[in-house]
Amino acid sequence: MECCLSEEAKEQKRINQEIEKQLRRDKRDARRELKLLLLGTGESGKSTFIKQMRIIHGSGYSDDDKRGYIKLVFQNIFMAMQSMIKAMDMLKISYGVGEHIDLADLVMSIDYETVTTFEDPYLNAIKTLWSDAGIQECYDRRREYQLTDSAKYYLMDLDRVAQPDYLPTEQDILRVRVPTTGIIEYPFDLEEIRFRMVDVGGQRSERRKWIHCFENVTSIIFLVALSEYDQILFESDNENRMEESKALFRTIITYPWFQNSSVILFLNKKDLLEEKIMYSHLVDYFPEYDGPQRDAIAAREFILRMFVDLNPDSEKIIYSHFTCATDTENIRFVFAAVKDTILQSNLKEYNLV
Repeated sequence: MECCLSEEAKEQKRINQEIEKQLRRDKRDARRELKLLLLGTGESGKSTFIKQMRIIHGSGYSDDDKRGYIKLVFQNIFMAMQSMIKAMDMLKISYGVGEHIDLADLVMSIDYETVTTFEDPYLNAIKTLWSDAGIQECYDRRREYQLTDSAKYYLMDLDRVAQPDYLPTEQDILRVRVPTTGIIEYPFDLEEIRFRMVDVGGQRSERRKWIHCFENVTSIIFLVALSEYDQILFESDNENRMEESKALFRTIITYPWFQNSSVILFLNKKDLLEEKIMYSHLVDYFPEYDGPQRDAIAAREFILRMFVDLNPDSEKIIYSHFTCATDTENIRFVFAAVKDTILQSNLKEYNLV
């Protein structure tokens, strides 16, 4: 009988050891997979950042992948021109050449979401309209309505995009605007560690879907578009986009779920800020700014301070980087620094440093 008990005890001990070994393995594997949550308001650059991770640390874009973006580029061009045509009416701007209104009607007759080709008469109409003095004035006043950041990039390069053998470049793909609906995960391996990057939709209607993404988050990467200081919201035409971004950041950093998550702030679109600050003054939208005008460095430091000051916990460090999500080399450099920050924070959490 004792012999039987001894055998049972041995078996129980073996099972317990196996369970403990599996628990240790699970803990080690959990440590090896780091979950990064990308947050920020709509059009702050989250999806572009994920595309960069695919280019820098993933498989990139094959010719087949690129072909899948052709119609999206065409649709972005139609969408941009249609936005300007509508704004011409709203802002009461006249066309430089009166007859161009007929070309505008032609472009407006198409549902841009159904566009799959780009040829005459639409190619010629969009090219002619882009050179119209009225449309150019309308473009200069783009902060007064919704226009994608990539509008000028594509419209300046219509001849290349309209070639019969057109294949989008990586830069074309990075600039394509497709609003994120739902949740997109992008896993990639880096130095024996799996990073799982989670991008959630930034528009207000998408935010209610975030809640179940909040478990086991190693780091939050919060993106702010520096260029949005003078822009209004997509969902509400009397709210400042940067104020909305500040309100969201304040909410995120005080969530109890993120007590142990490191917070990394990407102040994105620094290139657009440098361009815009020359004619649109920060003090007109944020009266507390007392720095020099037309100074992108002073402006971005002021914006950084506004966000950092929202942190109520003096013990919690907010790591910050100025970024341009469409610049692969900039993102390569920044993410190398971010990776070190994330790993250090993760090691501290597991008491390994």
